[in-house]
Parts: sequence; structure tokens; C-alpha cells
Amino acid sequence: MTIAIKFIPVLKSEAAKSFEDRICGNTAKKSTVDFSKQAHVASKILAKAKL
Repeated sequence: MTIAIKFIPVLKSEAAKSFEDRICGNTAKKSTVDFSKQAHVASKILAKAKL
């Protein structure tokens, strides 16, 4: 028995441009999260636990 090859959808024209713009926007926002407060709290907890 063989398994049918599934069709892979391809974005074209405006849909592709819109998708690419959204990817670029999300990639730019990715590095804006600041975890310094959480890292400070975690280090205090670990220091108190003597780990």
C-alpha cells in the first residue's frame, strides 16, 4: 500500500506579501521582552535555598 502525497499549499501574490510582512513584524517584536525582574527574583530564591 502506498500513502498519497498531500498537497502543500503555496501562498501567492497579496497573501504571500501579507504573510511575509507579518513575519517581519513579529520577528522584530520578539526581542522586546525583558525578563530582568524574573531573573532577579529567581536568583534571590536560589540564594535563599543555597543552590
